[in-house]
Amino acid sequence: MNMMFDLTGRRALVTGSSQGIGLALARGLAEAGAQVILNGRDRAKLVDAQTQVQGAEILPFDVSDHAASRAAIDDHEAKQGPIEILVNNAGIQHRAPLEEFPAEAFDRLLRTNIGSIFNVGQACARHMIARGRGRIINIASVNALLARTSIAPYTATKGAVANLTKGMATDWARHGLNCNAIAPGYIRTALNEALWSDPAFNDWLQKRTPAGRWGKAEELVGACVFLASDASSFVNGHVLYVDGGVTACL
Repeated sequence: MNMMFDLTGRRALVTGSSQGIGLALARGLAEAGAQVILNGRDRAKLVDAQTQVQGAEILPFDVSDHAASRAAIDDHEAKQGPIEILVNNAGIQHRAPLEEFPAEAFDRLLRTNIGSIFNVGQACARHMIARGRGRIINIASVNALLARTSIAPYTATKGAVANLTKGMATDWARHGLNCNAIAPGYIRTALNEALWSDPAFNDWLQKRTPAGRWGKAEELVGACVFLASDASSFVNGHVLYVDGGVTACL
């Protein structure tokens, strides 16, 4: 049974992995045997993260830039070897009332949260298709299903991530690729510090979540290893919610 989850010898690229959920997933994949490639725009932060992930490489590039993404991935494939697992984790947040939401912030959300999935996913898939095998795991959110005040554009981007995942599976499953998504619930990270540091929101969330607490980034690792491994060989186009029960109840 353990062999089904063993990632030994497989190379995994995790975008946005210098901190938070991305770094936790990178550590988890490495512990399952994968050779992990850390990605982000800040080389110094990547070098620091590299010390926390056994045997990790770094590959700095801007995932919101289509040409840069393809060039970096093609170069790595040619010089270092195949990327067999891709975790599209890079993402940003911006909070503001919708009627006052800055157009430039909306554009940044689109480029980073959706554009990066397309850019890096397409670049890696071209090589995976040629090999007839690959795993793509996109990080969505409970906000793919549920809206909340002040984050309407973010909610739109995560809904798009869920549907783009289904589109990837529809186009690429026939070529041997498994394309799925993880939709985290409220995970206590730096990205949402404005929420967990707010006593009123913190109280509301704990009452709203059946599990009665925030999630930990490490609690997403099991789902990621499952979707990256042979254990999920017939799972395709699925969005796996890891949310403490938030999407199960009113």
